[in-house]
This record gives sequence, structure tokens and C-alpha cells, in this order.
Amino acid sequence: MLIAVPREIKPLEGRVALIPAACSELIHSGHRVFLETGAGDKSGYTDSEYQAVGVEILPDASSVYEQAELVVKVKEPIGPELDLLRPEHTLFSFLHLAAGHELLQRLLEIGLTAISFETVQEPGGLPILAPMSNIAGRLAVHHGVNLLFQSEGGRGLLLGGVPGTERGHVVVLGAGNAGSNAVEVAASLGANVTVFDKQYQKLEAMRGLGPNVTAMYPFPEKVAQAVAAADLLVGAVLIPGSRTPHLVSAQQVESMRKGSVVVDIAVDQGGCIETIRPTNYENPTYIHSGVTHFGVTNIPGAVPRTASQALNTAMIPYLHTLASGGLATSSALQAGINVAEGRIVHVALKKQFTEK
Repeated sequence: MLIAVPREIKPLEGRVALIPAACSELIHSGHRVFLETGAGDKSGYTDSEYQAVGVEILPDASSVYEQAELVVKVKEPIGPELDLLRPEHTLFSFLHLAAGHELLQRLLEIGLTAISFETVQEPGGLPILAPMSNIAGRLAVHHGVNLLFQSEGGRGLLLGGVPGTERGHVVVLGAGNAGSNAVEVAASLGANVTVFDKQYQKLEAMRGLGPNVTAMYPFPEKVAQAVAAADLLVGAVLIPGSRTPHLVSAQQVESMRKGSVVVDIAVDQGGCIETIRPTNYENPTYIHSGVTHFGVTNIPGAVPRTASQALNTAMIPYLHTLASGGLATSSALQAGINVAEGRIVHVALKKQFTEK
């Protein structure tokens, strides 16, 4: 298989789809790997490190796509990248097409096969998405801590407080991979944390993180009360392959105190907070009703070395299967196919697009 790794062009996206160690495995298995020059720089991997394991370095994106049978990226193709995709390509990356109908339509017109990391599914969950969700959950709280500083327009609150002061209140919607990591970090900082989820086992696990964690079923009145009292509200709800429903209304956001913060990890699937909209790391925040909103769609891109290593650890077994012609026999990869030959394949995406 001819495998191409272009440089990511999303603003301040530093991750690389394949690290040198993963490339080495693929090359030893008989595949050829082509890398756009500088693709690994922001993750701390130089062209020479890739060359040392047999990767072929090409000067630009056009050259990389031209060589490819299988294009492996981190984030969805944007702008000029779309003009480089061909019907015979297989694209393997994060796509989030449930909230990106323009991209969906373009991929359908191209006629390629697109397999989305976030919909590759095993009985136990979403194995490629999971590590990025873990990182995003942790970073959501780190960003929230900084955005609560008075110098950033926040309430001037130290989230965990110190003796003689009040603790900050963090509300987390969802106790999956992203939400549970957000709860863990916020609780370890000493904040009072309220987390909502529908699964009792998850609530039990969250409560076990400490006496400053309250875990509750998301009854609407309880969510509304918690949101109004939140200093930091973290959205972390995911429905695989589908647009995320709004669990917090604009009116509820307007009930929050001035200088409080919203971070919606689910923004790339449409977001679970009505007032959220996509942003990037060049302009990460905006104010709505006095509340700072952080809507960056590639949160793990801020820690590209850690994130690239974690992504490769989770993704490489599936890439081996895909590159060796095992797509048809892998139920996990079959679940990940979003579009193929000009038609929508993923069931949830097809239902949503048809309804729209």
C-alpha cells in the first residue's frame, strides 16, 4: 500500500498522523510511506527521523497526495486539500461529518472512501477517538482555569481555592472519556464538581473520585440549577456519528454569572451547549451574554507530541489491517466508513443527512 501523510494545515494544529515508529512498522510490513516535508516538526519529529526508518520525504502536499492510495491525516481535509483528493483515494482521519454537511457533500462529489477515526467502533467503545477525548477532557479544565483569570476576562477565581476562600464550581455534562477526564482534573485541583450522566455505573465511578464530586442523572431542572451556579461548564456528550443534541439552552447560559466560562468539547459534532460555535487556536474564545466561550475544534492539537503518540498507539492496529487489505473483514473499520463511491454509508449519518 502507498500511504501518504500530509502536513496538517488547520490553524495551530501540531499533530502528525504517523510518528516515525509507526512508519517503521508499516515499512517493515512491506508498505511505502510518503511524508510531506515538515509534517512532524510541531510534534518534535524531524524529516531526518522519518528518513532514518525509510519514509520518503516529498516537498509539498500535491506530491504527497499524488503518490497516495491511502491518505492518513489527523483532522478533516480543508481548503486546498480537498482539491487534491481523488476517487481512488481512501481517506483515514477524523472527519466529524455529522456537523459538517458541506464537507460531506464535497466528499460525496469526489467519490472516495472516507473512514472516520471517531466512528471506528468496537463493542467496548470508540478506540481511536478515546485517547483524544482523554486529552481534550483534561485540557478543557486547563483552559478553563486560565480563562477564569481576571486578565482573561474571567471572574478572577482560582478554581480550587485556598484556605479561607470559596472553591470554584465545575459542571460537566457527560461522564464518558472526555467528561471523566475533565472531572478527574477539576476534582484534583480542589474544585467542587457536579457531573451529569445517564449511566449509573459512570455516576458511581465519578463519585468515587472524591468527596468534592457530585454525580447526578441529568434531570432538566437539576441541570439548569447547576449551570446557573457554574464557574466552568464543560460539555462532553457524544453520540457516535450523529450531531450532538443541545442539553443547555441559550437561556440557561444567560443565567450564568458574568465572567464564567463554557468549554464544549463536543463542538466538532455540533456542540451540546446552544451558544457554542466552532473556533480555532488563533481566535479561541468569544463572549456571549458575559460568558467566555471556548469552542476550539482541535483541542488536543495544543499538545501535539503527546497527542500524536497517543493517537498512533490507538490507531496503528487498524491502519495495519486497512493497509493489508483487511477492510472488508474488520467490523470495527466497517463501522468507521462514512462515505464510499459517492454515497453515505454510515447509518446514523445517512439518517441525519436524509432528514436534513
